[in-house]
Amino acid sequence: MAADAGKITTSIPFRLDRLPWARWHWMIVVGLGITWILDGLEVTIVGTIGPTLTSKAGLGLSPQQATAAGSTYLVGACVGALVFGYLTDKLGRRKLFLVTLSWYLACTLLTAFSWNFWSFAIFRMLAGAGIGGEYSAVNSAIDELIPAHRRGVADVAINGSWWIGTLLGSALSIPLLDGRFVAPSLGWRLAFGLGVVLAVGVLFVREGIPESPRWLLTHGRSDEAEAIVAGIEREVDRETPGRLPPQPLRTMTFDASRATGLLQTVRTMAKTYPKRTILVLTLMITQAFLYNAVFFTLGLTLTTFFGVKQGDVGLFTMPFAVGNFLGALVLGHFFDSVGRRAMISGCYIVSGIIMVGATLTFLGGMRSAVGITAFWSAMFFFASAGASAAYLTVSEIFPLETRAAAIALVYAVGTLAGGAVAPVVYGTLIASKDPHMLAAGWFAGAALMIAGGLVEIVLGIDAERKSLEDVAKPLTAAEQAAPA
Repeated sequence: MAADAGKITTSIPFRLDRLPWARWHWMIVVGLGITWILDGLEVTIVGTIGPTLTSKAGLGLSPQQATAAGSTYLVGACVGALVFGYLTDKLGRRKLFLVTLSWYLACTLLTAFSWNFWSFAIFRMLAGAGIGGEYSAVNSAIDELIPAHRRGVADVAINGSWWIGTLLGSALSIPLLDGRFVAPSLGWRLAFGLGVVLAVGVLFVREGIPESPRWLLTHGRSDEAEAIVAGIEREVDRETPGRLPPQPLRTMTFDASRATGLLQTVRTMAKTYPKRTILVLTLMITQAFLYNAVFFTLGLTLTTFFGVKQGDVGLFTMPFAVGNFLGALVLGHFFDSVGRRAMISGCYIVSGIIMVGATLTFLGGMRSAVGITAFWSAMFFFASAGASAAYLTVSEIFPLETRAAAIALVYAVGTLAGGAVAPVVYGTLIASKDPHMLAAGWFAGAALMIAGGLVEIVLGIDAERKSLEDVAKPLTAAEQAAPA
């Protein structure tokens, strides 16, 4: 490493990318990937307790209020992503993924003590802010620490772990909501306790995760970056057989004096990479609409149209969650081998087609909870991998200095347009108790997913097995990236 008049010439990014997979990388996956487990747990709990919240044992909410609470969570997540995303690029990945997790922990605990709709909605919004901040800080750190040749499978699997949280939430809802072990009036409050317990445990794990060396380089802290990477190399060397690959000859020069910030992020996305911005907004909006349309209203859909008892909603959520997690797990490695464009577009289009089939069957008179769950499980086997790759895409195709803020902006716009609106709309459709109204909404979700796949075919970026610096050169690098 060399420094000249504030400039730093280093091979650190390429040293990280050439490392073999080791136990150290698993620590990163587990310690940071827990975010999606927590989010999946939160969404599942609210989805399964929806019927309870509308009863006397809950808060006596209307169906519209129950689903609107899901929207407040998403609005909070959007605001949290924007605020914490900006701070993540400014103050560092590590500091923010500790702060946001602590924030989530405190606000989820408050949710358990809600006393009416407004208190529940406000606490949900605040907890969502913590999760939104997590998305920016965690996605940035993961991509900057994971080797290029495993970035796709690691990101897809980590994002797919959202469904582990769903499984936990589903399993937890059964004894807490069916009334046999604990009164539902207390059970729905205890359900939020699992998220608090998980968050406390993960805080200890995250203490061992270092700051991103790439982020340190853009802030002129080359000595700290070198010390961290040297430590990672020693750890990986101890954990893997044979010798590490030789250090790469390739270097890159960083000039930390170059100005970056939120304005630069907007300029980069709008002027330098407009096609990439259109791509990621499309992917995020379409998957958010489909997921939140189905999942935030899952409990109400099953109880209203399929005759499922309130306490049994979790039984149907569990196989649904298994299909989602298996999709990300089984298909993940193909995003590195086959490539981003083919896999993302294929997953989006296939999931949309399956949703069309499920809706046609529903209109034909099928009212089997088992049948619709089978359709949904097959659909989300592909959709979960595609949606996970949408987060991967936005976190790897913009410059290092704007990564967290770019993730936040795309997540916020996509979630507000596709996610925050969907629960309210679908709550109204369910409240009508008209199968044709609900089917029209499902057709719309399917059409959006297919459209997202088509956009990926045209605008997709072939980022597989490439260093982040080759996908989008840092703004502080000596040479700037050409518009694409």
